[in-house]
Amino acid sequence: MKKPEFINHKGKTIVYLDFTNMKKKDEIIQLEDEGAKYIRSQPPKSVLTLTNMENMFFNNEIKKYFEGVVKGNAPYVKAGAVLGMSGLISIMYNAFIKITGRNIKSFKAKEEALDYLVSF
Repeated sequence: MKKPEFINHKGKTIVYLDFTNMKKKDEIIQLEDEGAKYIRSQPPKSVLTLTNMENMFFNNEIKKYFEGVVKGNAPYVKAGAVLGMSGLISIMYNAFIKITGRNIKSFKAKEEALDYLVSF
């Protein structure tokens, strides 16, 4: 079972949620919950997050679940980035950003996303 990871990039800590190739809804939700638990234990507007959704199973139920978690995390997140936007995920991503009110920038390369996050 995957767990949230912590990446130190240019002296800053980034919470990394790696959903790459995850196909089981329960595992996806468990990783998202563990990430949220950590994020919400931190001071407001202090957390940098990177989420990798490459080849992740995604449906409307997971979308709705993520919306609720991301809204709840918002007060604690300074900046967020996401990797792996393609197919159905990329279509739902645009609506997701509008619904959650979050500015989570999408990137194709991990290094580019990390550099963006440490600029905050």
